[in-house]
Amino acid sequence: MKVVILAGGYGTRISEETAVRPKPLIEIGDKPILWHIMKIYSHYGFHEFVIPLGYKGVLIKEYFAHYDLHESDVTFDFSDGGKRRIHQRLTDPWKVTLVDTGKDTSTGGRIARIGSYLADGPFMLTYGDGVSDIDLSELVKFHRSHGKWATVTAVQPGGRFGALELGEGGGVRGFREKPRGDGGWMNGGFFVFEPEALSYMGGDDTMLEKEPLESLARLNQLMAYRHEGFWHPMDTLRDKMSLEALWKSGGAPWRVWRS
Repeated sequence: MKVVILAGGYGTRISEETAVRPKPLIEIGDKPILWHIMKIYSHYGFHEFVIPLGYKGVLIKEYFAHYDLHESDVTFDFSDGGKRRIHQRLTDPWKVTLVDTGKDTSTGGRIARIGSYLADGPFMLTYGDGVSDIDLSELVKFHRSHGKWATVTAVQPGGRFGALELGEGGGVRGFREKPRGDGGWMNGGFFVFEPEALSYMGGDDTMLEKEPLESLARLNQLMAYRHEGFWHPMDTLRDKMSLEALWKSGGAPWRVWRS
């Protein structure tokens, strides 16, 4: 099953970083968040990726063009015409297809543009800026069990601020540090789609989160997989710093892989 990672947006809410690089190449630790997302999928046996590009997409192409150099020991022999020798390949068993889908194309339009790479079977899809400890095997099992065209992962992100439990007269009965939200569920990405869903993705200005998903819901072809574990986006510099702190602590919940 192929995995689509949306990687073409401008990332304006984290412009401190995206002024010089596309959002998926912003690093957590010393690795792009795109790498972290791919490692999650690869841990569960999904190694084939289709990545629609847009804003500064050439930098993502250059990252993968030199990926073996990033991840392996190498000797450059300039006495012999600059020959390159890889001593130990430490790279992952990935097949990565990078597709230019337009600088200003919306999410649904990007998916429509890569439809020719996906029409041969069900595919997975997520955003290039969020990580989770989701069990992708269970997600796929759930998708196959209901027989609909699409599954979205529903999440309840933690609140940004601590919550006070107040009693009468203003007394504080308790304090909860960053509780979960108000009980509502939100779109956390990590989708599974059947090929039939591709015909609803629309033109370049179509947002996946609008007409496509709304249409699939009206047709009773969209199901939600509830994930109650860790999920965190990287929308802002504050989000990046939070993820960075988790990674440096050695306890990043999304690090489900061993190496």
